[in-house]
Amino acid sequence: MRVVTFYDDDDLAKDLAADGVEVVSLGKAGRWDLVGFAARLRRELRRDHPDVIQSTLTVPNVLAAVLAASSAQVAWGIRASDMDLRHHYDWTHRAAAKLEALLSARPAAIVANSHAGRAVSLQRGFRSDRLVVIANGIDTDRFRPNLAPARAFRERWLAGKEGHLIGMVARLDPMKDHETFLQAARLLVARVPDVRFVCVGNQGTLFAPTIRRRCTDLGLDSHVTWEGPRHDIEVVMNALDLCTLSSAFGEGFPNVIGEAMASETAVVATDVGDAAMLIGSHGRIVPPREPGLLAAAWEMILAMGVEERQRMAAAARQRIVEEFSLDAMVARTAALYSDLAAKRAASTKPARTSPG
Repeated sequence: MRVVTFYDDDDLAKDLAADGVEVVSLGKAGRWDLVGFAARLRRELRRDHPDVIQSTLTVPNVLAAVLAASSAQVAWGIRASDMDLRHHYDWTHRAAAKLEALLSARPAAIVANSHAGRAVSLQRGFRSDRLVVIANGIDTDRFRPNLAPARAFRERWLAGKEGHLIGMVARLDPMKDHETFLQAARLLVARVPDVRFVCVGNQGTLFAPTIRRRCTDLGLDSHVTWEGPRHDIEVVMNALDLCTLSSAFGEGFPNVIGEAMASETAVVATDVGDAAMLIGSHGRIVPPREPGLLAAAWEMILAMGVEERQRMAAAARQRIVEEFSLDAMVARTAALYSDLAAKRAASTKPARTSPG
């Protein structure tokens, strides 16, 4: 097996290499490294002659359709739902999305990780007979209740005091709607002064300075910690009293919600993507862009008795274990790839000629 990555600095690639998988980087130099990058990708495809190519996200999907559709069975990956490209992203994102829609008849399969993503893809004109839903799998061995390693995080984020800790694990991006998160935080602080918040995720974005200034303007600097990205999210989840997601649009299957549930951490999320389906009755769902309702849901969870919250959290973990395991995701994905590989083999089998 060989795995080809876009960039050199890839954490997943490092994990694969450590497990003995050959990893080849295409060395993409940046956003505008298109011609050279495409040539390097085509070279790798010609070398390996793969039966199945899996791409994920808009630009890789376009590249797979253009470069590989004639030589392999292509499976696209759809990870989002109703992305608001008109108001929050530049023209390149809109152009790529239009190209993806135009090329959507080329892939042999289109795999959405959420029912919301499938529905939006249908609206964009993708073929229904090629659209399947394979929900993400949660590693329930990694994400499980384990409080001991989390104590140091909790003490630091609470500044050594007693109190409640609410966290959001999300990159600073318009779709995550940190504005609503901060507005809700201001409302809750007024009612629950000992509450603290931590935001974990990539903050090296153009959007970051704006949202950090909003935090200051709202008087929340002493209540909010900006942690940046971490690779030990399983420890983060165990440090929190409550994990939240305030997304306004675009979510497909929100992994962080499933990871919190598997860790037996209470969850509150906005009704975007498949969040409501994932949480079920084991947390709270509120409409997007409603800071008052978000703050109220947080307060309701924090006001629960310890035993009531533990029962809800244990049931949440059981739901993830039973319905969203890694094994289930891998089995469904492997079955899809086997089917596509069989179709590829049938299409390339030489035609039989009659004697004489």
